[in-house]
Amino acid sequence: MTNFDTIINRKGTGCFKYDGLQMMYQKEELLPLWVADMDFAVSEAIQRALAKRLQHPIFGYNFRTSDFSAAIEHWQKSQYDWDISAYKIVTTPSLMTALAICVLSLTDQGDKILIQTPVYPPFHAIVKEHSRQLLKNPLINKDGKYEIDWEDFAEKAAQAKLFVLCNPHNPVGKVFSPAELQRMSEICTQNDVLIFSDEIHADIVYPPLKHHSIASIQSSGVITGVSPAKSFNLAGLATAIMIIKDEALFQKVNELNNSMHTFMGNTFGITALIAAYTESADWLKALKAYLQENRDLLANYLAKELPRVKMSPCEGTYLAWLDFRDYALSDEELMSVMRDQAGLALNAGNTFGDEGSGFMRLNFACPRSVLQKALAKIKAAMETV
Repeated sequence: MTNFDTIINRKGTGCFKYDGLQMMYQKEELLPLWVADMDFAVSEAIQRALAKRLQHPIFGYNFRTSDFSAAIEHWQKSQYDWDISAYKIVTTPSLMTALAICVLSLTDQGDKILIQTPVYPPFHAIVKEHSRQLLKNPLINKDGKYEIDWEDFAEKAAQAKLFVLCNPHNPVGKVFSPAELQRMSEICTQNDVLIFSDEIHADIVYPPLKHHSIASIQSSGVITGVSPAKSFNLAGLATAIMIIKDEALFQKVNELNNSMHTFMGNTFGITALIAAYTESADWLKALKAYLQENRDLLANYLAKELPRVKMSPCEGTYLAWLDFRDYALSDEELMSVMRDQAGLALNAGNTFGDEGSGFMRLNFACPRSVLQKALAKIKAAMETV
C-alpha cells in the first residue's frame, strides 16, 4: 500500500505543478499547492499493470477491448450503485476536451451556457472561446457554506441551451445533494436545457456524504463526464469518458469526437483506467482517509492559529477554498503575500470568477509534513500583514 507520507521529488519530470512555477509565478523556489494533481505515488496495481504493458515493446494504435467498458461499468455500479450497462461511452483525452466537444456539437454560436460561479476557469474559457454567451448563476456564500440561488438559476435556465454542472464543485468543495440535483434537473428539463455534468472529483467525497450522479436521478438530456485522473492521480495519461443514455445526444457528440480524432486513446491511460477501476478500490479508500485527515488538520489549524482565514466546508475534492477577505487585501496583494512572503504557489481565487476575489485555493493532496510546513508559512506571512 502507498505510504502517503513519502515525499517524492517531482522536479525535472516535465511536471507542470513544479516545473511550470517559473512560467506561472515568475519564481522557481516555491512550495506548489496549486495544480489539482496529487504528490502521491499511484496504486501498486496501476504500477504493475503499466509495467506489464511496458514488457511489450510496441506502442501502436490501440483498440479498447471489452475490459475497458466493463471496468467503467463495474466502478459505477460498485461505488455508486449506478447501472450504466444501457448507456453509451465516448472516450476523450480529458473532461475539458469533452466539454468543448459538447459545446461545439450541442450548441450554436451565440447560444447561452449556464455555469455556477466561482468555478474552474476552463468552464468560463471554453464558453467564450467558442463564441457562446456565458450565463452565471453565482452560488450564495452563507458563512462559508455555498447554496444555490434557485430563483436566479430558474431565470438563467430559461435563457440557456446548456448547463455545465461541477459535482463535486471545484473550488468550493460542495457535494450536491440528491434533492438539489433533482431540482436542477427538473428546471433544466422544463426549459429544454441540456446538462454536461463534470464529475471528475466524484471519487473523493468524505463521509458521511456520498456522491450522486445527476444522470442517475434523471438521465434524459444529460452527458456525464468521469475520469480516474483526479482520484487515481492519472491526469498525465489523458483518459476521460462521457456516459450518455440519449441516442440522439450520443450521435451528435460522437460524430464530432470522431471527426476531430479525439477518440484516439492513450495506451497507458487505458491500461491504468482498467487497473484503477478493477484493482485499486482499497488504495482509494486509504487515500480518502489520509486526505480527510489532511483536510481536518487544515481546518483545525486555521480555526486555532489563523481565525481570520475562513475555510469553506470541504465535502469533496482535495481542494480547500480559503477566504482571506478579512485582511482587505487586493487580489494582487494577496498573491504577493503568498508568493513572495510565504513562498507558496496557490491558485488566485479571482481566476474562478469575480465571486472568488479575496479567496485562494489550496491543494492539500500532499504529504502531511508538507501541508504542516505550508500552514506555518501562511501564518508567518499573514502576521506581517
